[in-house]
Amino acid sequence: MQTVAFHTLGCKLNFSETSTLARQFRDAGWRKADFSGPADVYVINTCSVTENADRECRQIVNRAMASNPDGKVIVVGCYAQLKPQEIADMPGVDLVLGASEKFNVLQYLHNLQKHQHGTVISCEIEDVKTYISSYSSDDRTRVFLKVQDGCDYSCTFCTIPQARGISRSDNVKNVISQVVKIVASGAQEIVLTGVNLGDFGVSGEQATRNEKFIDLAKALESVEGLNRIRISSIEPNLVTDEVIQHVAASKKFVPHFHIPLQSGSDIMLKAMRRRYLKQLYVDRVDQIKSLMPHAAIGVDVIVGFPGETDELFNETVQFLKDLDISYLHVFTYSERANTPASEMKEVVPVIIRKQRNKILRNLSIKKQRAFYESQVGRTWPVLFEAEKQEGFMYGYSSNYIRVATKHNDQLVNKIVSCKITGVSSEGLAEVEFCDFENRQLISAH
Repeated sequence: MQTVAFHTLGCKLNFSETSTLARQFRDAGWRKADFSGPADVYVINTCSVTENADRECRQIVNRAMASNPDGKVIVVGCYAQLKPQEIADMPGVDLVLGASEKFNVLQYLHNLQKHQHGTVISCEIEDVKTYISSYSSDDRTRVFLKVQDGCDYSCTFCTIPQARGISRSDNVKNVISQVVKIVASGAQEIVLTGVNLGDFGVSGEQATRNEKFIDLAKALESVEGLNRIRISSIEPNLVTDEVIQHVAASKKFVPHFHIPLQSGSDIMLKAMRRRYLKQLYVDRVDQIKSLMPHAAIGVDVIVGFPGETDELFNETVQFLKDLDISYLHVFTYSERANTPASEMKEVVPVIIRKQRNKILRNLSIKKQRAFYESQVGRTWPVLFEAEKQEGFMYGYSSNYIRVATKHNDQLVNKIVSCKITGVSSEGLAEVEFCDFENRQLISAH
């Protein structure tokens, strides 16, 4: 039996697609191997968002060649679409597949030989119009399900439309079919993912829309055995009142939103070509909190964008301090080729970008701790994971509080009612079990 090993860089969307590739190989009779060991084929799924995409890709290729110099190396993903020839010229790379071909990898293996330079099979991103569904399968506890791909927005800092193409989606019927399979595998939680998730329903070059994200949300309520649904990330202009109201009333959707902001300055938002100003963001947060006071709200922020003066950065800091949010994901701006932002003047020095990143990361720590402490004394359902570290296991409450407790195999992939009793020095929530059955289970273990 031939062996294949996978390595994934980047977002959860990439992980869901790698899992789908792995299932294709399995169904074709291949055995999955660990990437750190020998394999007949190595598949590397790349990312273009990371600052050092080229270096990361080279390092992973070198690891594969160190494990088996005769192994075939195939590179797919966003970076493979953006810089195919650069990757093909890397020593050890045999095949580079663009966005239109990454799910066809098996058909290219029959005649694949090792040569001094890799082969590129790709197309112009404008020609990528089909949608292929995917979901992660390495973790029974939480499954990331892709329901949308591509993006029609034109943010000045972003290469994703160049790497993934136009916005396109699955349809509600197919998503429900996938969810039924996932639930049957034992998964307790499904995380809906996409490049621009709130744009679900757009399909094809003419951007026709037969369904909306709210239609999918409503349909998912009827899936038996599905306990929890989480929205991975959704644009503020697409978090409609209808979506917020549905989540608030739902018994399956959890009270957790991750909403990209990028800047708390209207001047910066306009320079980034975002589709909202900061008042809309305030309105969305207020609406969520009015219906779900204990909901977690995560925020993406970019620091060091061209033209971000000290005054504009401080405006963002104050905006975030005043906002009722739970945590931040902070990104240091880095130039991307062929983006409008890379041609902008008033470049912020890298050292200042890093300083601003540190300031917001510290703010995030304070925001998260304050949110956790606000939940002390409250009871939430917690889904426990298999991960074990120094005798402890971990899980997330429905409103995204990271919980730690003593490890117990019988709690893995179980949803348990827990009372938040405190916050540790490491920033994890401490709990006591409220469910009588599980109290017995814990005391008897």
